[in-house]
Amino acid sequence: MSKKGYWIALIDVHDPDVYRQYIEANGKAFAKYGAKFPVRPGRYTSPEGPTGNRHVVVEFESYETALACYESPEYQEASKFRLAASTGHFVIVEGA
Repeated sequence: MSKKGYWIALIDVHDPDVYRQYIEANGKAFAKYGAKFPVRPGRYTSPEGPTGNRHVVVEFESYETALACYESPEYQEASKFRLAASTGHFVIVEGA
């Protein structure tokens, strides 16, 4: 059984209108690759310093699926909105 893959994003959104376009556009890729969202925006505390104003963990069946989703034409098109509307840290990791 392969280990799951995760996207972890700590984002600071500076243009909410454009970021909404990202949210609308990324659904195609997430549906195609079976993404699940154990963590989406909600209440948070940053006890050790700034982490951005939006925090997301996206789960995939495998690390390879997580990479394939990120590299897909559907997600690359959507990511243009995220990159235009925000800054932050984004990582794809293999997990449990």
